[in-house]
Amino acid sequence: MAATHHFHAHKLFGVKDYVCVVTGGGTGIGLMSAQALAANGAKVYITGRRMDALENAAKSHDPSGGGQIIPLGPCDVTNKSDLAKIVKELEGKEKYINMLHCNAGVPGPKAPPEQEEAVELKENLWENESPEEWNDTYNVDVTAVYFTTVAFLPLLQAAIEPKGPMPRFGPSVITTSSMSGMMRHAQGHFAYNAAKGATVHLTKLMSSEFQKVGIRVNSVAPGYFPSEMTAKSSDDNQKSELPDEKIQDKGHVPLMRAGKEEEMGMTILYLTRNNYLNGQIVAVDGGVLNVIAG
Repeated sequence: MAATHHFHAHKLFGVKDYVCVVTGGGTGIGLMSAQALAANGAKVYITGRRMDALENAAKSHDPSGGGQIIPLGPCDVTNKSDLAKIVKELEGKEKYINMLHCNAGVPGPKAPPEQEEAVELKENLWENESPEEWNDTYNVDVTAVYFTTVAFLPLLQAAIEPKGPMPRFGPSVITTSSMSGMMRHAQGHFAYNAAKGATVHLTKLMSSEFQKVGIRVNSVAPGYFPSEMTAKSSDDNQKSELPDEKIQDKGHVPLMRAGKEEEMGMTILYLTRNNYLNGQIVAVDGGVLNVIAG
């Protein structure tokens, strides 16, 4: 039976003494995730290809007291040797991890299919996209999510009693998919939307198959949030800005603004702490999927 004091926010969503890993953690949603976890007591290892970005993110946003943000890498998540290297490095520092956030991703090629004549439509898509770009997008956004998760399975399971402090299905994986993988509108980037659709399904596959080792797998499916992917740049603190006007111009966002970083943080804490949540795709999109057909 839960007494009222069990419903205090810090007891529901606190992650004190958790050990977490966030890929693509130096900017954007990965950094939002790391900040939310560290601010609530977790030790968060962030990894990515650019060590300077990771170190700057950790220096700029490491919270005072309690949690930590720690650079780990560099690591290219499409490279199995890199993944094996950071897992081995982490095994030398930690007995287990409580949560893995597979967040690294790329946007892929863009070619808005706006032409109404088939000849012109073909020319636009044929000339502005390539199989190599499609494969690169899929490799980062889907294949790497799978192999990153597989690489960390032993450290995740080690968090389960009696080796670790957590019950079965306490440790978890969060993938970053996208609202783009849940809609029919191509948004001008077929490759990205197709890849994120695959990430959604991969999440469900891993959730089902990895139940046997006691690990949960869920996905956050963001709408428009400020990141290097959406804003095309970041500042000296690894942060990006996405003006309301840019979102309003799209015409399909009911809230008429980008998501707030704190709103992403709330979602990450929810997915991390709720042990009864498994195999779910949580869209945090400001209502876009109410407007655009899924």
